[in-house]
Amino acid sequence: MMTLDVVILAAGQGTRMRSTRPKVLHRLAGKPMVRHVIDTARGLEAERTHVVVGHGAEQVREALADCRVHFALQAEQKGTGHAVAQTLEALGEGRVLVLYGDVPLIRRETLVELLAHVDERHLGLLTVTLEDPAGYGRILRNAAGEVVAIVEHKDASETERAVRECNTGIMAMTAAQLRRWLPRLSADNAQGEYYLTDIIAMAAAEGVSIATAQPARPLEVEGVNNRAQMARLERAHQHDIAERLMEQGVALADPSRLDVRGRLTCGHDVEIDVGCVFEGEVELGEGVRIGPHCVIRDSHVGAESVIESHSVLDGTVVAGRNRIGPFARLRPGSRLAVGARVGNFVETKNVEVGEGSKINHLSYVGDARLGHDVNVGAGTITCNYDGVNKHRTEIGDEAFIGSNTALVAPVSVGRGATVGAGSTISKDVADNALAVSRGRQVSKADWPRPTKRQEP
Repeated sequence: MMTLDVVILAAGQGTRMRSTRPKVLHRLAGKPMVRHVIDTARGLEAERTHVVVGHGAEQVREALADCRVHFALQAEQKGTGHAVAQTLEALGEGRVLVLYGDVPLIRRETLVELLAHVDERHLGLLTVTLEDPAGYGRILRNAAGEVVAIVEHKDASETERAVRECNTGIMAMTAAQLRRWLPRLSADNAQGEYYLTDIIAMAAAEGVSIATAQPARPLEVEGVNNRAQMARLERAHQHDIAERLMEQGVALADPSRLDVRGRLTCGHDVEIDVGCVFEGEVELGEGVRIGPHCVIRDSHVGAESVIESHSVLDGTVVAGRNRIGPFARLRPGSRLAVGARVGNFVETKNVEVGEGSKINHLSYVGDARLGHDVNVGAGTITCNYDGVNKHRTEIGDEAFIGSNTALVAPVSVGRGATVGAGSTISKDVADNALAVSRGRQVSKADWPRPTKRQEP
């Protein structure tokens, strides 16, 4: 088997995006378009992946710093042929596949089929048949049906423009062929650019057969030039994700109102309501129910748990049979044991909530550990930050924290202890003790209310 180099063209400015950000860095399903293409190349087990950068080169390099790719600089944008030429010295001796950083939905299966045709006697060309081919280069065939050339739309005659088989720009050939043909490209065309597509005519003239393949559907090879196209591809991608989830048995209230921006893994009988967003790595156990308009990021939700509407889980582990929300926010480091509950307008961070414990209303609990069967009353706050450092709060098993309590960390509340409502606790509370810290109530009978003074 010949080795494979993948060349991804990512040098364009994308002026129609109306953005200072390079076009290939605009996000589809939560990650830059070019990363989708790099991930596809990785699935092909390419020996090397080359990304040709130009406009916003430093931004692209920075965004892809963790990717194992070789960068090639196209200082002047002189066309696709000129872009590929910037990688010639770094290519191996096997096959070369040319992809585009703004064509994010191309599938590995389609490219495998294309590459299967490539050797020194065959060049692979991905084409697509469109109802409306306006703007696309046209595939020209001879009487025998063999591909002999590609003509760009701006350079095509009326007869050529009637052809509906179009060039996708995606092609594969050997490195030796590229090194032979690229230096012979000419910029004598309407755009004054070096078209990579001109190597098709060179191949035909040498007797190299052009083998074509087509994607399963045109959306695979649709590029992004403006915001409308970006939105269309986003919805198409999300539709595909929704279809796969439903095939696996996930119940979606409305497949068109789901966004997965990472990887979502679901057990049996998972139910997801409308408007939910899943980011990063998310796992939902069997029988989990997600209410409407929730955001879940890099979290595990255990079996039979219910996440009520408008809740946000970020970096959270929920063991199972938990109930969260509505309007709860669980920040990174939140860990709930089996049966623990976090209710409406509660925020947690870096906290362990023991089995059967409850934080039901209007509370903030951070940098804390709660034992099992703890009850935290409404309006409770762990005062974990002194302006410089964070401090821990420890609450023992079966403790009861009254409403509107402030726990000034570092502090501990013992097993079975009770804290009276409205208390500010700054000293440790022993096991089974009652702690109350509030001013004495004073009542005055028949106290006259102030009245508004009359102006003179």
